Amino acid sequence: MSTARPYDIITFDCYGTLIDWDGGIAGAFAKAVAETGGRLDPGHVFEAYEKIEAEVEAERYRSYREVLTESTRRVARQLAWALPEEGAGFLAESLPFWIPFPDTNAALERLFKAGYQLGILSNVDDDLLAGTRKHFTVPFDPIVTAQQVRSYKPADGHFVTARERIGGRRWLHAAQSHFHDVTPARRHRIPTAASTRSGASRAPTASCIRSPSWPTGWPRGSSWHSSRP
Repeated sequence: MSTARPYDIITFDCYGTLIDWDGGIAGAFAKAVAETGGRLDPGHVFEAYEKIEAEVEAERYRSYREVLTESTRRVARQLAWALPEEGAGFLAESLPFWIPFPDTNAALERLFKAGYQLGILSNVDDDLLAGTRKHFTVPFDPIVTAQQVRSYKPADGHFVTARERIGGRRWLHAAQSHFHDVTPARRHRIPTAASTRSGASRAPTASCIRSPSWPTGWPRGSSWHSSRP
């Protein structure tokens, strides 16, 4: 194996790192609110949803489809939105249609052609991720989901399972969320590449990476940094 590459395998968080999670959530809520005649501030909806989803994930293991639905119910109650119960599953129905950031696939292709093995560690169900993977133009292996490990990041399950599958190969994990990904990865002594963006501009794109050890093939920029444990 070539020693010119600093890593053998790069794993990614999926939603928020490769896929526009913010846009997918916001778009799905906007459509559902419009269909039910609600009048809600999109910023308040997203802020409430993000907090509530983390709480639901932390309570006990549920499938991500159930997490999405239960979180939506609680958002509706909190914001006094008259969401019909039969419509509470709209996020899970929309998730396979959430799209990658504009330059995600081109950058992934460059990494793949440069010889890197690419993987995904995601807080999602296998079938939902299968729908999302249709948007990508490269293969991923390993793929570790919440359904497989029966827990959600920042719990250790994804990283323990990935390490078992990766073995002793040189591994970098890239993600937007410090809470869900960077902190637990560092706890397991896994080198990380993490976004430094925040607020409305936090969504990373492939042009937002800078690191002296970041693999050749992914464009450099000012919004990412890497670190070793």
